[in-house]
Amino acid sequence: MPLYVMLSKLTPEGAKTLHSDPLRTGEVNTEISKSGCKVLEQFATLGEYDFVSIVQAPDNKAVVRLSVEMAARGTVQITTLPAITIGDMVEGLSDGGDPA
Repeated sequence: MPLYVMLSKLTPEGAKTLHSDPLRTGEVNTEISKSGCKVLEQFATLGEYDFVSIVQAPDNKAVVRLSVEMAARGTVQITTLPAITIGDMVEGLSDGGDPA
């Protein structure tokens, strides 16, 4: 399944929710799995984004639906990036084509 990097910023409402219920992140991951997507890894980060999640989804349509549904709650803003493994990138670059 395709991989995506989801960069998430909590809104003030989302920060209040997380502060009062830190286990909410696990509940969200369960909701994500019900959408046909799967959180492979998740990190809390400092800086511009509060969370970085690596997600598998069946296709772009599924991850767009997921991103919009989550953002529609008003508790998080999401930037989603398609991603491929380094191995797949190297393979794609090695599949012919003139390197010059």
